[in-house]
Amino acid sequence: MRNNLEQTLLDKITDEPALIAKMAQWRGEGKKVVFTNGVFDLLHLGHITYLSKAAELGDKLIIGLNTDASVKRLKGESRPVNDQSNRAALLAALFFVDAVVLFGDDTPQQLISRLLPDVLIKGADYTVDNIAGAKEVLANGGEVKTISLVEGYSSTSIINRIKGQTA
Repeated sequence: MRNNLEQTLLDKITDEPALIAKMAQWRGEGKKVVFTNGVFDLLHLGHITYLSKAAELGDKLIIGLNTDASVKRLKGESRPVNDQSNRAALLAALFFVDAVVLFGDDTPQQLISRLLPDVLIKGADYTVDNIAGAKEVLANGGEVKTISLVEGYSSTSIINRIKGQTA
């Protein structure tokens, strides 16, 4: 039983060529593909709420996950707390996540322009005009949406609380 579960998780963590093939299959089945991205360093209620809302906007949810190297560039040398393998496995374990793909750039712009999901999602702290890949998704007939974030939840604030610092 355990090996089947492990294999299911591993099957969700994919590379770009395999994901493009999966997306073609899903679209052939008439499925709406949703994409979002992030670091997801310390998985918390804010992430779960955001990702579950994203999943509700289509049939298949893909998460673009920053590699460790890109997290270090974006967040500093002390991040990520959890390495990319652990972060990918935790996301893949969520029943409403269909695929996790790593990207090493600072933004998923290039990945999104190659995948061209039906729906691109980011948190409401973004506007459509500053969401990486939005222009390409819209030009391809897709949608770009934002989702309200749960107040008081962020990996940085959790890390600061652990360190005894205030946010």
